[in-house]
Amino acid sequence: MKKIIAISLFCAFFNSLAATQSLHADLVVTNANIQTIDSKRPTAQSLAVIGDRIVAVGSDADTKSLIGPNTRVIDAKGRLVVPGFNDAHVHYMETGMQLSSVDLRDAKTPKEFVERIKAFAAKQPRGRWILGGQWDHENWTPNALPTAAMIDAATPDNPVFVNRLDGHMALANSLAMKLAGVNKDTKDIEGGLIVRTAAGEPTGIFKDTAMGYIEKMVPDATFSDKLEYALAMSEYAASLGVTSVQDMSAGTEIGVYQELERQGKLKTRIYGCSPLSDYKRWTSTGVRAAFGSAMVRVGCLKGYTDGSLGSTTAWFFEPYLDDAKTSGLPRADVLTTMKDNIIAADKAGLQVNIHAIGDRANATILDYYGSLDTANGPRDRRFRIEHAQHLRQEDIKRFGAQKVVASMQPFHVIDDGRWAWKRLDEKRIKGTYAFRTLLDSGGVLAFGSDSPVAPLNPLWGVYAAVTRRTLDDKNPNGWVPEQKISVLETVRAFTWGSAYAEFQENLKGTIAPGNLADFVMISDNIFTIDAVKIRDARVLMTVVNGKVVFEGK
Repeated sequence: MKKIIAISLFCAFFNSLAATQSLHADLVVTNANIQTIDSKRPTAQSLAVIGDRIVAVGSDADTKSLIGPNTRVIDAKGRLVVPGFNDAHVHYMETGMQLSSVDLRDAKTPKEFVERIKAFAAKQPRGRWILGGQWDHENWTPNALPTAAMIDAATPDNPVFVNRLDGHMALANSLAMKLAGVNKDTKDIEGGLIVRTAAGEPTGIFKDTAMGYIEKMVPDATFSDKLEYALAMSEYAASLGVTSVQDMSAGTEIGVYQELERQGKLKTRIYGCSPLSDYKRWTSTGVRAAFGSAMVRVGCLKGYTDGSLGSTTAWFFEPYLDDAKTSGLPRADVLTTMKDNIIAADKAGLQVNIHAIGDRANATILDYYGSLDTANGPRDRRFRIEHAQHLRQEDIKRFGAQKVVASMQPFHVIDDGRWAWKRLDEKRIKGTYAFRTLLDSGGVLAFGSDSPVAPLNPLWGVYAAVTRRTLDDKNPNGWVPEQKISVLETVRAFTWGSAYAEFQENLKGTIAPGNLADFVMISDNIFTIDAVKIRDARVLMTVVNGKVVFEGK
């Protein structure tokens, strides 16, 4: 309510000032096809900016009087302009690090996987860890997991710990396992798994909490390293029209973002999350809600229920089709302390976001969220489930009924759809990435990428949600096509929906007077072109805080 009042006062002040004296804009966009995502005025031709705020939206005639001698005027030449994309689920620092790490995501064969690691290792000094990777064994035929034996000869002098793209398992070479003291006698850990040979020897694959055995040996990045990663990510995000992100693993990196903001180099608004277990530290300082600047805010807590479908650690009610011995791996705290932690964090007024992939994981978190009104009384919580990938039909409607935000990543649809049928039966697949049903049942979608797990490019996300055409093109009409949604609904989920998910819908997510001046110009009209061609569209210009931070060709 305070934000609404502030914006109303701002607009009233601007209109009064404009009526009594000459007032010139800093930036005016003319001759544009503006899709505002604002129901009060869905389309426009022009917009004007003073400072970091949009002050006028309308026709070219409406903004003409605001053009002065020092106004930058951008002729959009009829091109599409939309609000800046807000990635509701990203791993900011990890993406920045991946930009300077070995890239294994599209390695099509085990041979190519090894060759890329070998080429990268050859350029590294002796002893430096090789990290990142984002490999996907589902690209290979057969889809056998990689092993340390595959890469040992290519990396004799460098410890390796490269993760699968979902972040829920990683491959270590023998040197890394030796440094960590991992061998045949190393015990498995609750919530994790060490993959072993028939003789009990570790193969090099560590899943979920077992990854900690190797991670503890990886040297911490320096503050200077982190600034480099964050800057690389900010520049990259600007090039893709991403003006805001919600960093699910910000933790103690907030100081890095603040320093980048202080230097005037931060081009991305960041809303940072800390681990759910940090609620005690937050509440002991008196924190009761999100706080910070318009560029860097904190206020959310992130927990994990399970792993991922690709790692067979997502938690289901029924076993996997391709591994009847398991139904997934719930995290160790899910059935012990998680519910109490959620209640305590909510009592302190903090926002809670929980990762849930499998249907049992989602149902469990919906149960926990459903108990909060009784425990702490009703209020506008905007609790979120991150991913919400696989849902029982009876649980889909609970998102709208309980006002739980479904924070989802459309690219996963066209990626997982290539192979999910190996793990899940038809009944479970019907509740996979249920965008259409979630919206129709009153739920709010907040879209993101999960970068670096998936590409950061939001236009690929739009393509995915609208077509659901898998990356192998084997589902030309869409995988689970009844769950397709429109371009408008998708862009709204990437803008207004994501802003709503961080309590910022009255400041960003729509192009409207009083809102922050964050918007994007796109090469093609994605609302009217053949949906398959959306993946070829590109960002031509990105504006943050009323300043052009990226210009493409």
